Order: sequence, then C-alpha cells, then structure tokens
Amino acid sequence: MERPPLNAAPRFLPTPCFILPPPCPPHHCPTICAPACTPRASTPCSSSSPTCTAPPRIGRLTARGWSLRTGIEPEFFLLRHTPDGRWIPADDGDRLDKPSYDLKSLPRQLDFLQALRQVLTDAGLDVLQLDHEDAHGQYEVNFAYDEALASADHVVLFKLAAHALAEARGMVFSMMPKPFANQPGSGLHFHVSLWTGEGDAARCVFQPESGDPPGANLSALGRHFIAGVLHHAAALCALAAPTVNSYKRLVVGESLSGTSWAPAYVAHGPNNRTAMVRTLPGRFEWCVPDASANPYLATAALIAAGLDGIDRQLDHGPDCTEDLFALSLAEIRACGIALLPQSLDQALDALEADAVVCGALGPVLTGEFLRLKRDEALAYARHVSAWEFERYASAF
Repeated sequence: MERPPLNAAPRFLPTPCFILPPPCPPHHCPTICAPACTPRASTPCSSSSPTCTAPPRIGRLTARGWSLRTGIEPEFFLLRHTPDGRWIPADDGDRLDKPSYDLKSLPRQLDFLQALRQVLTDAGLDVLQLDHEDAHGQYEVNFAYDEALASADHVVLFKLAAHALAEARGMVFSMMPKPFANQPGSGLHFHVSLWTGEGDAARCVFQPESGDPPGANLSALGRHFIAGVLHHAAALCALAAPTVNSYKRLVVGESLSGTSWAPAYVAHGPNNRTAMVRTLPGRFEWCVPDASANPYLATAALIAAGLDGIDRQLDHGPDCTEDLFALSLAEIRACGIALLPQSLDQALDALEADAVVCGALGPVLTGEFLRLKRDEALAYARHVSAWEFERYASAF
C-alpha cells in the first residue's frame, strides 16, 4: 500500500459516507474556482496586504535551500439564523451528546459535502477527507500538504467555495472560532515540515537522524524550529487567534463541553493533542490557529518564529506527555508551563512587544493590524450583553 503523505490526516471510518465523487474531466473548472486557475498576479505587493507577508518569509527559507510544507485542516459549522434571531446548527437532527464522526448526521449534509469536494477537486486540490467533528453542525476538511503559500491559497479558495455552496442551500457557512459556549470550537491546525531539494530528490529535514535522541520525532533542526514557535507563542496567538471570540476556544480550565480540543498552554509533546505543539515523526502540528485566522499572516509569523529558533539554537525544553486537560491550573504552574494569552488584548500586547513577529509583518501592516484589533477588543469590552442584563439588572 502506498505510504500516505507525511502530514495526511488519518482516514477515520472508511465508510461509504466518505466516498465522494471522482474529479470532473481535466480542465473543467466551475466559476467559483476560477481564481485557482489564474496565475498569481505579478504586480507589486502593498505593504499592508496580508497576502504579501508570506512570500518574503518563504524567500528567507529559499535562500537557505529550504521550503516549508504545510497541511492545513479547516473546521467549520453549517448554521441557520432563525426568525427570532438565534443561530443554530443547520441540521435539526444533529444533536448527539458526542457527535464526532457521526455517521447519521453526515449523510444528511452529503449534498453540500459532495459539491464542496467536487469543486475543490476540479480546482486541483487533493481533498483527503471530509468528516463530522465534535460539535453539532461542525465539519472538517483535510487537504494534502503542499508548499506553504499554496496551502494558504487552498484555504482561501475553500472558504469562497463553501460560503457560496452553503448559501445556495439555505445555510450559513461559518468559521467563527466558538459559536456555541457548550461545544468545541473550530480550529485551523497547521501540520508543518521543512524540506530541502526538489522532486524525487526532496528530503524532509525535520526527520530525525542517527545522532538524534532515541525516540525523537524531530531532528535537531526541527526541535530548534518548534522552540522558536514556543518562544513566540504569545505573539503568534494574536495572528493565529485574531478575534475576541477566539479566546472562548483557547480556554484555561474545564470547557463547558467537557473538552475543548484546543490548547491553552505553551507546551509540546509527542502525539500530545492537548499541547499547542504536537510532535509527530518528521513534522509537527501547530494547534493554536482557529478558523478565523488569516493563513498568510499565520504562515509568515510561523516561519519568522521558527527561523528565530534555528538561528539562536533555542532549546524546546522537555517533552510534555501529560494530559493537560486533566491537570489543574496549579499543577500546570508547578510544571513550569506558561499559559497562552486568555484574551485578544493580552495577545496584542505580546505581539506589540515581539520584534521578530512584528518584523515578519512589517511596520505598516503591524500598525494597521494592532489598530483594528485594539478597536475590536474595545468595542467588545464596551458591549453590554444579554448575559449581563440577566445577571445584574435586578440584582442590586
């Protein structure tokens, strides 16, 4: 059997629910996917354009003979807006207590999922899997890994297609990080590997070598790279989790849903899904990004942090093999594990103080990003919610 790509997601439950239509004939490209068939513009980039942040960072890798490959895993919701103003899952029957890989709910959205798979395949994307995730109305799509810039393009194309296909079916496609307080939110996990060479001669430089510690998932270069990601974790949060709603996903303590499947601590560990960096043979999974993240900004900042770790030979510290969701905050602190920012304001403060990550964006984009996001955080802080009326209106 052919070995799957390095960062392909496991093909859980290979039932007929995952058997979607084959690609259309070559060169057939629906209107929705036309951008994927158009060469990237060669006009000069604006210093305030997010799409222009990644290429210079990738250029720094190219100068060293490396290329970054990412496999990005978008999670999303299909919702309806009710006449009384509530947001609910589009499928009224999707109500299992633990709906992950729900084989009854999944076929009810097969028309949308088939259409999405078809459109993306026609546009040249290799869609590995579509599945039901761990919240009501939540799904995930996995693409084959690709060069970092191409992977970011794939996410944008996916969002354009999914919005249009859902709207045509009377639904709302949502990449809001945490739409329901009592259920897991939507991530945008990055599987990351670094390569040298091209074609058949390409080699993953994150693969451990004979001189590496026994059982190591990553080479020394890979360990320095994730050390940089850990060192800059707080600043990276501002770009990977860029909304006030994002921090309802990156929650410290027990989630209302029992488990959030989202990190809250600056830690790494072999196949540890509760850490912000999950190490695997020859690659790592960066679990902080949520579905609202701009993939170009996240990619640029990730490269800058990783290269800083390599250049300064940073130490990634000991592996974390604990279930961090099961430990109390006091136990976490006793282990010397830092917390990720718990609000957008905290993340913005960390970004503003981080010269390496700000340098990846440039002064113009950094300034605009901070200004817009500070305004968003202030507007949220000033908003008086229904929860506050229910709790305080007649309490005093």
